Amino acid sequence: MSKFPHLRQDFAASIVVFLVAVPLCVGVAVASGVPAELGLITGIVGGLVTGFLPGSSLQVSGPAAGLTVLVFEAVSEFGVATLGVIVLIAGLLQLAMGFFAIGRWFRAISVAVVEGMLCGIGLVIIAGQVYAAAGLKAPETGIGKIAGLPGAFADALGSTEALASLSIGAGTIAVIVLWKKMPKKAQAVPGALAAVMLATVVSLAFSLPVATVEVEGLVDVIQPPGADALGELAGPAIWGTIIAFALIASAESLFSAAAVDRLHDGPRTQYDKEMIAQGAGNTVCGLLGALPMTAVIVRSSANVNAGAKTKASRVLHGVWLLLFAAALPSALALIPLPALAGILVHAGWKLIPFRQIAALWRSHKGEALILVVTAVSIVAVNMFEGVLIGLALAVIKTAWEASHLKTEVIDKGAGPIQVYLSGNATFLRLPKILDSLEALPQDRPIEVDLSGLHHLDHACRTALENWAERHSAPDTDPVKVTNADPVNAREP
Repeated sequence: MSKFPHLRQDFAASIVVFLVAVPLCVGVAVASGVPAELGLITGIVGGLVTGFLPGSSLQVSGPAAGLTVLVFEAVSEFGVATLGVIVLIAGLLQLAMGFFAIGRWFRAISVAVVEGMLCGIGLVIIAGQVYAAAGLKAPETGIGKIAGLPGAFADALGSTEALASLSIGAGTIAVIVLWKKMPKKAQAVPGALAAVMLATVVSLAFSLPVATVEVEGLVDVIQPPGADALGELAGPAIWGTIIAFALIASAESLFSAAAVDRLHDGPRTQYDKEMIAQGAGNTVCGLLGALPMTAVIVRSSANVNAGAKTKASRVLHGVWLLLFAAALPSALALIPLPALAGILVHAGWKLIPFRQIAALWRSHKGEALILVVTAVSIVAVNMFEGVLIGLALAVIKTAWEASHLKTEVIDKGAGPIQVYLSGNATFLRLPKILDSLEALPQDRPIEVDLSGLHHLDHACRTALENWAERHSAPDTDPVKVTNADPVNAREP
């Protein structure tokens, strides 16, 4: 026991994480358009492979609701058989990023972009899973899903099967939300699991006409990448998806790690090692043809709150998932699909950062705008391009703010007009600089003081020189520029 001083706490925590993970693994797989068992396989790999490796000791990995939209798009475009290749290469890219110490750079991504990404994903998940809860087929695009919701509800009201299905989905969400008000002993069972169990009992007891999970068997769904799937790598189309998988899965995992670090006092995350751990897990998932994995904040926070002390808890949760998938696969066939849709609607709702949007709007309206534009772009276009739009906006905003410049003109009525420039003189502010300078009278001596500049780029330097040469009238002293080449204003 001395070799494993925290075994009791880790064992108890592993059971809690396992119970949280089962409905989420299955729900994410079904929502992604792949067999339910593939979600369990990813959860098992998250425990037994990634769980063993160093990086973040208490963070738990598995299939994530945040990647559901991306996986569904990939499966729709390339097929389930090619999913393994996409995840495999994405995993190898993550390994490379970890070995080349790129992991820590993910902390430099704008928080507004990440929150916007989660918000956009949440909206698409909610819109798509409402159709699944009603047993209806969802439109292909994010805009189509949202625009079609009124029609979907109208269709559901006219169908007994759809109403029964929608009732199970709504009941599942209600149980998850109200479960937190139950006595502490009841809350030992996670709300999502309790909701699925109740939905299963109700649908069986009343013989409700609702669809249930299709079971194919753990071994039967394992699909290592074949020659045809590997051949897809020759085309350019698949590479955008691979890069999106690698970057978005990495960002989710490392931001989750930062959040988990705030929940406990144990060892801090080693970001590059965590990137390697995630890459190793996704490489194995790819070889098995399973879903991609990320670190998942829901499972990770459950792990910390349950009292886990070491990585043993997450490894053990992988063992319990393996035993469940091997011994009780038929239990999956009893689970109603609308119950899983309800779990994902709730998960999607939790991804929308309502408080952060309000706080950002009060303090940083530009950041709030980036968050909203990123979310809307993901809904309107797709996941990858929406994130790129958000990143581009964040870079433009930063560049604009970094080029802050103050122009002060002092005219005492007699003697030269004095102009003081301070801040950063970059090409972004050039129109403003020239407007101010060209408005000065040409028949008065002018002194331009650049000593307050932190940076003077080539475009501004050239424009200032040209203006100084041509501005003064023939019988007026030429423009005098002081400290035109200070040490701190040299070009980098």
